[in-house]
Amino acid sequence: MIKPTLLVLAAGMGTRYGGLKQIEPIGPAGEIILDYSIYDAISAGFGKVIFVIRKDIENDFKETIGKRTEKLIETEYVFQELNLLPSGFSCPEKRLKPWGTGHAILCAKDLIKGPFAVINADDFYGRRGYKKLVEKLSSDSIAAMNIPEYYMVGFILKNTLSEYGHVSRGICKVFNDGYLINVVERTKVFMKNSSIKYTDENGDEHFLTGDEIVSMNMWGFKPSIFNFLEKKFTLFLKENINDLKSEFFIPGVIDELVKESLIKVKVLHSDDQWFGVTYKEDKKVVAKQIRNLIEKGFYPKKLFPTFF
Repeated sequence: MIKPTLLVLAAGMGTRYGGLKQIEPIGPAGEIILDYSIYDAISAGFGKVIFVIRKDIENDFKETIGKRTEKLIETEYVFQELNLLPSGFSCPEKRLKPWGTGHAILCAKDLIKGPFAVINADDFYGRRGYKKLVEKLSSDSIAAMNIPEYYMVGFILKNTLSEYGHVSRGICKVFNDGYLINVVERTKVFMKNSSIKYTDENGDEHFLTGDEIVSMNMWGFKPSIFNFLEKKFTLFLKENINDLKSEFFIPGVIDELVKESLIKVKVLHSDDQWFGVTYKEDKKVVAKQIRNLIEKGFYPKKLFPTFF
């Protein structure tokens, strides 16, 4: 059986949180969200982990996360840097923001030779998603498709929000057979007076039901995705190179490729509760959720002695 690689996107700046939120402890023995993700991924059958980080956080990241992960699974690192651009492009001097999740995945191209999954470092997804991705990515049948078939683990919108501010969510439409129709990135989704809304680019508010399927950047890919990303990123830069806040989001790329009938994306539903840390206040909520899972027997009270 093929053991897929787990690609962890950990280069986010965490500006709304106010610090390097990827290494904030939330477990009873000092565990961080990513420790639980690695635990679930290894249990599901992943064979390698690649962290996408920034050079300026390398030492802190390796000391806090890498030294633990390296004892459990083959581990590599790749840097997402602003000047890592296709030939003919140069980063604007005033640009500080990373180029986005699509660019982060593209940075790992040279290290990935087989099927792989993608997650955010600061999101808790639950083990069912990892198991479903391993089942799909490890199947020999994935090589027989005329059109590449990729995978997305979908979550319910109302189960993915923060009480303390707006969040970005890729809102999806899905065919009855489970294949993705489209995904639209909404960068300002929030709760207001018991309602769920999003603000569009004109500042207008729109209602959402809360039952929408959303992408939380838990994807399953094959290396063929890199060819698509390279072409789409070049087009993105031609149009947005001087927009200092523009980002190359993976949901947007997937949406375009699906509409162009270049790929198919099977949506894998997970019943697990998603949670993450977008704002400092979220940390208490996540810590409580972890304690609840420990009490239910999903995780040991001290993850590391048991895991090691």
